[in-house]
Amino acid sequence: MTKRLSLFMIGLFTFSILLFPQKNTKLSLDPAKAQWFKDAKFGMFVHFGLYSMLQGEYKGTVLTPAVDKVKYPNGQTWYAEWIQMRLDIPSEEYKPLAESFNPVNFDADAWIKEAKNAGMRYFVITSKHHDGYALWDTKVSDFKITNSPFGRDLIAELVTACRKYGLKYGFYYSHWQDWEYPGGAMPNWYPRVPEEEFEKYWQQKSLPQVKELIDMFDPDLLWFDTWDWETHINDKRRDELIALVRANSDKCLINGRISYLNPGENIDFLEMHDNQYPDKILEKPWQTPATMVHSWGWHAKDYNWKSSAEMIGYLVNNVSKGGNYLLNVGPKPDGSFPLPAVRRLREIGAWMVPNSEVVYGSRPVRVESPEGVYLTQKSADGKNYLYVSISKPMDSLTLPLDINNVSACYVLESNRPINYTGGNSNLNIELSKDLFRDCSLQVLKLELASALD
Repeated sequence: MTKRLSLFMIGLFTFSILLFPQKNTKLSLDPAKAQWFKDAKFGMFVHFGLYSMLQGEYKGTVLTPAVDKVKYPNGQTWYAEWIQMRLDIPSEEYKPLAESFNPVNFDADAWIKEAKNAGMRYFVITSKHHDGYALWDTKVSDFKITNSPFGRDLIAELVTACRKYGLKYGFYYSHWQDWEYPGGAMPNWYPRVPEEEFEKYWQQKSLPQVKELIDMFDPDLLWFDTWDWETHINDKRRDELIALVRANSDKCLINGRISYLNPGENIDFLEMHDNQYPDKILEKPWQTPATMVHSWGWHAKDYNWKSSAEMIGYLVNNVSKGGNYLLNVGPKPDGSFPLPAVRRLREIGAWMVPNSEVVYGSRPVRVESPEGVYLTQKSADGKNYLYVSISKPMDSLTLPLDINNVSACYVLESNRPINYTGGNSNLNIELSKDLFRDCSLQVLKLELASALD
């Protein structure tokens, strides 16, 4: 018994050295390593997993805010990726979904080409969501895609495609909640998992899988997920996870939802709440994770599709305040993108063709603007430009700018000249209704003698 215990302790010590190498124990990353993220502006988020197979419905009950509160007291939501917990699906019924998971129409190239053509410059996918199911060939758990009929490493194929098409890439990893592994955190309507049990999950699955993702795929970012509940991710565990990432990657960015209530100073970018859009400029890099419908995972009866014009408005709003827009697609069970999502991606991409300079290489402007009007600026080739993005029809527009600083004003897409008047503290821009015929966000480009800040 003593000899076995000694061998076990030696093995455990060796494993801990492999898991936590001592070559780099710093928690912070050079801010210059996040410059690509600040420049990228627009990314694709994908939620895909076993929950996609249920399509937002279980035994005739459709997951919506109107679900019977008596039968399903926690089921009032559209979030189809939460269906296991929200509709109280027993584990012995949910886990066997893995035995038939076979997204036969999955095509990594097709996914990444859609992202690139929409103007997106990075890609993030749920490598493991709260249900604990891994979309790569993890050696830490048998609950993984390579043990399904599909049999392939979906993450590996997407990484190859991202490299092929020049997109940065990263992984959502549910480090806190895990409904499959003993000790993983559960939703807050369940009894809280004891700390000693969570610590076993933390050491046996969460930390090893994060290291595995870094070692196998060298990601540009990791997207961790907590929100404003009390969690098991205290400051010690937060910093332990950050140290693990820093020790194994000198480039991988970490988001603020690693510990939403106290992210600390060593994260690389802030993560807003779902579909949250700040109304002011934020200095630290940040992004909004956003949906096209209500749900993140595929929900066949969630018909609440946002228009491409609305989503373009969110993108430009975020850029005008120094942030990014991470727009989600929930693929169907067969691995294909829903056609309504494809149409919107292509419409956004079409808008980007003449208007992308509003987004890329631009920076915020500290000038007040009316609601629905977003301002960005850039300097290029010795010239200074102000972009005025208008999301709703207007007859005229007044900005607190000196007319003497403006030498030209025209529609970015067509070079159509726009008349303007004013004085040293106001610029009055004349608009016409025909400018808004196509209902998309319209952009004016102003040439300035000097930058605004």
